[in-house]
Amino acid sequence: MTKLSINLNKIALLRNARGMNFPKVLDFAELCVKYGTHGITVHPRPDQRHATYQDTFELAEFCQDYPDVEFNVEGYPTADFLEVVKSAKPDQCTLVPDAPDQITSDHGWNTQSENHFLRPLLADLREHGIRTSIFLDPDPSLIPSAAETGADRIELYTE
Repeated sequence: MTKLSINLNKIALLRNARGMNFPKVLDFAELCVKYGTHGITVHPRPDQRHATYQDTFELAEFCQDYPDVEFNVEGYPTADFLEVVKSAKPDQCTLVPDAPDQITSDHGWNTQSENHFLRPLLADLREHGIRTSIFLDPDPSLIPSAAETGADRIELYTE
């Protein structure tokens, strides 16, 4: 069955551009759940221009009241990001190969050359009870090496 997860980053971006707590990310999460979404996703970046680490914690708490709604946090695995994820304990963490100063995602992991980097990170997240996913280019030749990373799932990058 197809499931829909809504990314709330643009709501957070609009809030941050206004310099106040409106629109509220949690209000939109409630609307998403009310209208039947299966998941909530955020991608807190180091500069926190979209969703913030605080949003991540608040949404993690919010999703605890909705066990059928999956919470996914995606981002580049900096030490700070990984600490937030392990503390917030989302249902899933999707690792994305964005440079810290990158404006938006524009590619997936090269699992053939970055397998050694990803494998221990994914194992650590799983040890903390977090399902793992990696952002991958839609290239069939990457699938075998993606499986070797130990990721539970993949998300395909599309333009």
